[in-house]
Amino acid sequence: MRVLLLCALFGAAVSEVFFDEKFDDGEAWEERWVQSGHKGDEAGKFVLTAGKFYGDAEKDQGLQTSQDARFYGLSAKHTAFSNKDKPLVVQFTVKHEQNIDCGGGYVKMFDCALDQADMHGDSPYNVMFGPDICGPGTKKVHVIFSHKGKNHLIKKDIRCKDDVFTHLYTLIVNTDGTYEVLIDNESAQKGSLAEDWDFLPPKKIKDPEASKPDDWVDQAKLDDPEDAKPEDWEKPEHIADPDATKPEDWDDEMDGEWEPPMVDNPEYKGEWKPRQIDNPAYKGVWVHPEIDNPEYNEDDAKDIGKYAENCKIGFDLWQVKSGTIFDNMMITDDPAAAKAAGEALWAVTKDAEKKMKDEQDEVERAKAEAEAAEKGEAEDDEDLDDIDEDEEEEVKEDADEEEGDGHDEL
Repeated sequence: MRVLLLCALFGAAVSEVFFDEKFDDGEAWEERWVQSGHKGDEAGKFVLTAGKFYGDAEKDQGLQTSQDARFYGLSAKHTAFSNKDKPLVVQFTVKHEQNIDCGGGYVKMFDCALDQADMHGDSPYNVMFGPDICGPGTKKVHVIFSHKGKNHLIKKDIRCKDDVFTHLYTLIVNTDGTYEVLIDNESAQKGSLAEDWDFLPPKKIKDPEASKPDDWVDQAKLDDPEDAKPEDWEKPEHIADPDATKPEDWDDEMDGEWEPPMVDNPEYKGEWKPRQIDNPAYKGVWVHPEIDNPEYNEDDAKDIGKYAENCKIGFDLWQVKSGTIFDNMMITDDPAAAKAAGEALWAVTKDAEKKMKDEQDEVERAKAEAEAAEKGEAEDDEDLDDIDEDEEEEVKEDADEEEGDGHDEL
């Protein structure tokens, strides 16, 4: 209470957490999250699990996509807020333990108007953020903002993590129009909203009334009228090989008239071109004059990435191969609080998670090697059996031959 009072007296801002979901209370998450019925039987089911490997069996529990080639639609309501006068920070962890081949791992932020039971791909949203992978060509982090009814994609490329481990994704939108994307609490990209998205039309446009004058000379060089081609310039590109002779067995009647092969002419100089000189009439490159764009409004830039109402967050995904786990979700206005949460929830278990996966891989390798060795021994035994059978057959054949010879003597 004293801390809050001091903050109020000295004008310091108190950070707020609008959404905090760690899926740490068993199946109670189902009471907070709403499954969309828009896709009907095509909708996939989320299940609560820490996965096949983890750092902490309790802390690492999250929602996992559980059915292949399905759409996933799930959303939750949180404390409504506006980020017009405060930072917007959204953070969560993603674990593609299935080694995903094609599918999304992002979240969408909505206003309060979203019909959660009917959420779908065309439902209007404020922000879309998170990793998206599809084959070797698409491994990126989406950062999409809605502005004046249109969704705008970031122009920069932000590469996402594509391994099987848990990774922390954070988006920070500041009140001064700047942003930053962090992956595993390290900066992956940052800059200006106005510069890195095409939210606004250009400030300047080419003057539609202007055109290059007809007498404008933009040819910088011209042929020297005093230059002339040398008299001995013209030489053929190829000549008959002077060292070639007609073969002795060449028959003109049978083979036709003999002609020596052609070779490159060492005296050939190529196409003659006159020397170039500066054009005295050259005026330079004509630059189309620009004017202020009447459609550009500087005040529009002040509202980029700022929303009067943020109220719900959800997953609207398609996955070919299921198995992605989402956890440690947080929406706040304090980047430091998000960073601290990431360190407390993700950073403390990531090393143990990798250790458990490495141990599992080692067991699998040993098992595979043992099976391969056993299979090899079995094949060797089969080969020996085949050899024994062949030898027995040969002995039998020899015996039959000896017996036959004995009868002939009789």
